[in-house]
Amino acid sequence: MSETQKIMMAVLGAFVAGFILVGVSKQEPSVEEKEAASTIRNYVAMQTMAGQKCPAAILKETGEQVFFATETTSDKETYITMKWDGEKAASGGFKKASCTLRASLGGISELVIDDKVIIKK
Repeated sequence: MSETQKIMMAVLGAFVAGFILVGVSKQEPSVEEKEAASTIRNYVAMQTMAGQKCPAAILKETGEQVFFATETTSDKETYITMKWDGEKAASGGFKKASCTLRASLGGISELVIDDKVIIKK
């Protein structure tokens, strides 16, 4: 065998060893990792839904468009509550609005604008 063939065999052997090492090192995620990923996906879905539905409901009731919530509270599994501070309370807007979305309902469960309950499920 020539030196070139020996070098080619060594490089090929290194590639094969690398593929085997990568294939063996891949592991299935544990149950805890799957549960954590599921919790994160659920929380993101709730945030996304609340970010779409709540501003639309506030706009419908007050005529004032809201963009960024001033406060957000959640247990990260079943509900998310977003609160906004209004800007045009004297001209038909609002001072404070609170919107709660429950994952079990798939929509707004409570909408309170200036201490007036608009939606309560």
